[in-house]
Amino acid sequence: MARIEYHKQKTPAFKWIIGWTLVILFLTSSIILLISYPFASNERKSYFQGSNPIIYHGSTKGNALFSSKELYLPFDFFKKYLDPNLVYDEKSKSVILTTKDKVLQMPENSLTYFNNRKPAKSSYPTVLSKDGKLYLAAAPLAGYYAIQYRQLPKSGAILIEKDGDIYFKGNIENNKIKKAKLRLRTGPGLDFPYTAETVLGEHVRIEKEINDYYFVRKEDGAAGYINKDYVQRGEKAEIVISHQVENKPLPLLKSPIQLTWEAVYSKTPDFSKISPMPGVNVISPTWFSLTEADGTIKNLASLPYSQQAKAKGYKIWGLFSNGFNPELTHQAFKDFSIRDKIIQQLVAFTQKYQLDGVNFDIENVDPKDGPLVTQFMREAVPYLHAEGKTVSMDITFAAGYSNWSSFYERDKLSKVADYLIVMAYDEHTGKSTGAGSVASFPWVEDNLQNLLKEVPGEKLILGVPLYTRLWKEAVLEDGSTELSVQALSMDKVKAWIKEKKLVPKYDSASGQNYAEYLDSNEKATYRVWIEDEQSLKKRAHLVSKYKLAGLGSWSRYFADQSAWTALQLNLEKEVSKK
Repeated sequence: MARIEYHKQKTPAFKWIIGWTLVILFLTSSIILLISYPFASNERKSYFQGSNPIIYHGSTKGNALFSSKELYLPFDFFKKYLDPNLVYDEKSKSVILTTKDKVLQMPENSLTYFNNRKPAKSSYPTVLSKDGKLYLAAAPLAGYYAIQYRQLPKSGAILIEKDGDIYFKGNIENNKIKKAKLRLRTGPGLDFPYTAETVLGEHVRIEKEINDYYFVRKEDGAAGYINKDYVQRGEKAEIVISHQVENKPLPLLKSPIQLTWEAVYSKTPDFSKISPMPGVNVISPTWFSLTEADGTIKNLASLPYSQQAKAKGYKIWGLFSNGFNPELTHQAFKDFSIRDKIIQQLVAFTQKYQLDGVNFDIENVDPKDGPLVTQFMREAVPYLHAEGKTVSMDITFAAGYSNWSSFYERDKLSKVADYLIVMAYDEHTGKSTGAGSVASFPWVEDNLQNLLKEVPGEKLILGVPLYTRLWKEAVLEDGSTELSVQALSMDKVKAWIKEKKLVPKYDSASGQNYAEYLDSNEKATYRVWIEDEQSLKKRAHLVSKYKLAGLGSWSRYFADQSAWTALQLNLEKEVSKK
């Protein structure tokens, strides 16, 4: 009897558990549904902040300023969104704007500005300083950046459009939906806060789309996301702004370039005593160098040398160097006025010595000063181009963090100069690198391929060595070895090999002929990776293989007559004379 009663009491308890389980499942599913269901957010966020907000490329970018009814935009806006090359010069309290043919110096709070050093007057300051911030007048600068602007109704926002900007016209439609769904959201979904409301038939600009949503802008400038179902997309519109297109002067040489440097240390040689250099069409004498932080330049130039070389059909690109002094370079390049002094001297030298161009050899610079070097070049090119001069700059391969490599902004410099000449040598220089080739072929070609990712081939000149380093490894009394090295010309290497009665062998690792000599009396081993006709022909081949602008050789002093034959690019030499 007790067992029967026990079973009768168990059944209601089991049903109770099942019932509560169903209730819990129902509540759980309801909560999940409430959480996951996209109910429209009623939170509103202000789209604009402050007075005269700037709208550019789909979002707000700070605030503009009105002064004497003139519109000013922040310097930071120009630099970040329109011109990263814009510079503020602390010493002169000026903004420096460079184009392909202009250098504009615009002192703050001044009615005078300078266009390629020529003063010009304005009825209002081009640069305004207010509350510790810099602003640039929009009207005179709009043409330089191909932009247009207008102030929008109600909001007072400043809409800035750039030549080539594209959007689609649109209209709000479908009035059989809740008001909340016609609101513009901060993100592509109803659960995002809204910035503004739209009404049926309202005209909007469709600026972009993400999945099922358009990002649209109202006539007052407020913008946000709205479902595509509620917008009728219209025709495509493109902003077209008429502006002057600058035509950068073409280099004076139409054919590929075969340049050689004339190393001048104290006195320029007599050109009449220099043997012919078949194939060479440009000579770059190392005539000018920075000597003082105030911009003073040492000048070793020779007008007779220029005149005689030009009479033989050569172009002359006078070389200017920074003296390879990092501190001197920093002091001279950090201020606009000193950069300008250097540039104006070089312009005068091109006239005085009848130069066809200037080759800039800036080396050994603190990496943090790289932008100063680039800015110097930006400011130099317009003046030299105005004189019809070709501008080239020497660079190195990228080789880690160092004063000899890291400061070059190679991609930017390639957009400024007519040519970049890569000094593709000095792979092995001394104790720090150990004995080896001046420029082995795998090293040159690998680095060249990497450089061409930054610099267009048609702007790149391959620098080649005409010298060879003779390495000496001497065994000292204590059993240690001492490494020393000297640079030899092509003639002297041949004479040394002949004197030692050596037969060079091809070294596949370097791609060059190699020789070594054991001097038992000196307890020393001499090694040499030879720059000869075979080596130079292979270097010249790289010019055609990678469609480069030409080659440059360092330096004429190290060459013998076989060098010019080996370096022939089979070019039609330009011999136009002035």
